[in-house]
Amino acid sequence: MASSSTFVKNYGYDLVLGSIAAFYIVMIPYTKVEESFNVQAMHDLLYHRFHLHNYDHLEFPGVVPRTFIGALLVSLVASPFVFIASLLQLPKFYALLIVRMTLGCIILYTLRFFRQQIRNKFGHQVEAFFVILISIQFHFLFYCSRPLPNILALGIVNMAFGYWFQGRFYTALNSLIFATTVFRCDMLLLLGPLGLQLLLTKKISVWGALKYCTGMAFFCVGITILIDSIMWKRLLWPEFEVFWFNSVLNKSSEWGTHAFHWYFTSALPRALLAAYPLSLFGFLVDRRVRSFAFPALAFILLYSKLPHKELRFILSSVPIFNLSASVACNRIYNNRKKMIWNLLFLIMLGLLLMSLGVTITTFTASYWNYPSGHALKKLHGIGFHSDTNEQWVHIDTFSAMNGISRFCESDFPWRYSKEEEISLQEFEQRNFTFLINEHPVINGFKCLFTEHGFSRMRIKFGFPPILLVKDPKVYVHGNLENMVVVNQLWPGYP
Repeated sequence: MASSSTFVKNYGYDLVLGSIAAFYIVMIPYTKVEESFNVQAMHDLLYHRFHLHNYDHLEFPGVVPRTFIGALLVSLVASPFVFIASLLQLPKFYALLIVRMTLGCIILYTLRFFRQQIRNKFGHQVEAFFVILISIQFHFLFYCSRPLPNILALGIVNMAFGYWFQGRFYTALNSLIFATTVFRCDMLLLLGPLGLQLLLTKKISVWGALKYCTGMAFFCVGITILIDSIMWKRLLWPEFEVFWFNSVLNKSSEWGTHAFHWYFTSALPRALLAAYPLSLFGFLVDRRVRSFAFPALAFILLYSKLPHKELRFILSSVPIFNLSASVACNRIYNNRKKMIWNLLFLIMLGLLLMSLGVTITTFTASYWNYPSGHALKKLHGIGFHSDTNEQWVHIDTFSAMNGISRFCESDFPWRYSKEEEISLQEFEQRNFTFLINEHPVINGFKCLFTEHGFSRMRIKFGFPPILLVKDPKVYVHGNLENMVVVNQLWPGYP
């Protein structure tokens, strides 16, 4: 009994956060286009190993190259579990769950390290509120298992924050150098303000930074060039090309732009929920928090200059904002017997409940945001089966971007094509058995069923106050030359 209570005491918070993250993985297992490189790389490393000519990135390289280092690390850790799954003859889909679970464990382990430093500096109650706030925020635990370069960098940033709190300043800078040169060049916008603050407060010196950090920078650049040049079959430093594309050529704006204030008025409120106003209060009541908040705020301000903005770009700053909010919660909780503080305590409880409600709504919307993944799973379950004839499934670009990866594919007789630039008229001359497509009508094919996806939220008076509107997103078509397709009853296009 004592050992079990000790385990809960030491790892209870990890179990809470890990359980929520695992729930998100199981309920929303599919991935989108932003994650496609790393998820396909993990698949190829696990299943093709040294046969580079079979790797997906050589056929579909994407707009800019990305490093294989993160995918390699996750695949190495996940490989024993994937091997056991293959021995049990489980579908490859279970390997997708395994690699995402593995990545989630890595990120939460780094968060545990940071959380321990929070406990050492601010106390157990602040740590408890830190866990509560993360638990009722959707985005952090949802994203922590998603194979994005931003999330791989997030793990390193968590370690950097932990080293910073420990007083190991050069180690913190070296961690950010690794994150910048290998995973996300934009981490330079966090490295710069942190380094400047440490210099101004005389925690480090210019000579010390050159002495302890220059070697790390050369090592990181060297290791990514070595590994990625082999994997991409050309001399390559991926993050330098990303930096050139996004910052020098400023081509990232082709994917959409937002106003300068968007991170502060849209992204952070959605990511932090109740922690957003509470974090502002935390900045006021504890001056220690203000010194830790400067690099994170500077990071977001500098990032706001780039016109293309997404929430995941600034996810690395969320732990610092949650720290500030946790300090505020702790101060309010400990003073709740006083009248004005008791009012603040009731407001805080209301904000926490509202955050939980928003998280449940956002989770439901996200569940319906991967229509092609659901469509392929349904096709495998009710589609035509044969022990002799190959069944070719063509996946169009929209479907490949919204839920389908190599992990979703089944074995013989299923075969798959992601060939691009095929016109709707040309499909009739091709030998595809099934199409997963964004178009409802295609000559020579019958629409077998439709998969709906999340479209928008609608606010109404009543309960529930928010309705999720779903529209048809993906259509699964069967070739009319296939008699099973012609004779069998299908839901069809509504």
